[in-house]
Amino acid sequence: QVQLVESGGGLVQAGGSLRLSCVASGRIASINAMGWYRQAPGKQRELVTVISSGGSTNYADSVKGRFTISRDNAKNAVYLQMNSLKPEDTAVYYCNANILTTDKIVRVSWGQGTQVTVSS
Repeated sequence: QVQLVESGGGLVQAGGSLRLSCVASGRIASINAMGWYRQAPGKQRELVTVISSGGSTNYADSVKGRFTISRDNAKNAVYLQMNSLKPEDTAVYYCNANILTTDKIVRVSWGQGTQVTVSS
């Protein structure tokens, strides 16, 4: 099995910034796409942003211009820099990755989530 662990969430005021981190560990051969999702209470989990192994990115319209995803392949890590935070960004943020294990099996892995709360 492989594991993803998120960190960096917290409570911030509107207009503030947070940087989320997600580190994968386990029997990892390589990691293809990685992404960030979020889920607010009573709402569906939604895709926030994804990044390919080569560094190409896509963002949900709601976060374009404010959030930036990046990755460090040597560290098996993905990051989410969140600027100009709004109360509607409040959610549990989850990282996701498509991971090729050392036994050559592709697994879709999820982290446990990190809470981001933005006050007005």
